[in-house]
Amino acid sequence: MSFLCVHDLECFIMEFKDYYKILGVSKTATTEDIKKAYRKLAVKYHPDKNQGNKAAEEKFKEANEANDVLSDPEKRKKYDELGDNWKSYQGGGNPFPNQGFNTGSRQRYSSREDDDDRFSDFFEAIFGNRFGGGRGRSKGDDYKTNVTISLEEAYMGTARLLEVNGEKLQMKFKPGTADQHNLRIKGKGGPASNGGERGDIYVTVHISPHGYFERKGDDLYCEIAVDLYTAILGGKTTVNTLKGPIQINIPKETENGKVLRLKGLGMPVYANANDFGDIYAKVKLVLPKNLSKEEIDLFQQLKNKRK
Repeated sequence: MSFLCVHDLECFIMEFKDYYKILGVSKTATTEDIKKAYRKLAVKYHPDKNQGNKAAEEKFKEANEANDVLSDPEKRKKYDELGDNWKSYQGGGNPFPNQGFNTGSRQRYSSREDDDDRFSDFFEAIFGNRFGGGRGRSKGDDYKTNVTISLEEAYMGTARLLEVNGEKLQMKFKPGTADQHNLRIKGKGGPASNGGERGDIYVTVHISPHGYFERKGDDLYCEIAVDLYTAILGGKTTVNTLKGPIQINIPKETENGKVLRLKGLGMPVYANANDFGDIYAKVKLVLPKNLSKEEIDLFQQLKNKRK
């Protein structure tokens, strides 16, 4: 299993953030002006008033970030010094050649389990190595890798042993894990060179193709072979499930292509082991072959009766 440093995968160009413009104040604004402007935006775009509104959420984060910088005299001074020097920074240089700033080329990934990215990469590029605190020190490299599991393992839940930097880590996959599901192991990535926190490991799960089932969300789709006589007269047939084979009823006069729903026999719902999807079994009619003369005569008689 190979691990890649995330910064080796993709670097990106960050746009300059005009914190004065974000707050709607001039560059000569006083600390009180900045506080008033921030309070107004914070009330307008607060998540409690804009639930589910991603645009408002981004505005709220930007306002917080702008206020964090402009209300702090030291940060504001450094930000103002940056000014036109940003062009040289974009070109790969350092706008402050005598000071060791983190260039911010390491891309950060987000996941449903990682909600603490309160500041942008622009912010961390400028202030990452300058100011103390948990966000103040640069973080070690994030690693990214892939893990493939079977559909049966996704159904039951499973685990894999990863070895990173000489350390063995057990990674568990819950029942119902889906293809392309992303997981994070916090603080187990690359070490930081300046005493900061270690990076994270991001794992993308792949579910290998199954020979019988096709998965769509929590539901499973398959075909079941039903002989002509059972389809006409009704009866029972065997269906394979991930829990094992079961017997189901085939209604009489079942047509070829009819889809039967087997409730609660699909995949477990992720993080809710008591809830399951369904199986949708499509009937594939199997006609008898190598008929004897007597059988052919009987079919002929049946045909004549249907006229």
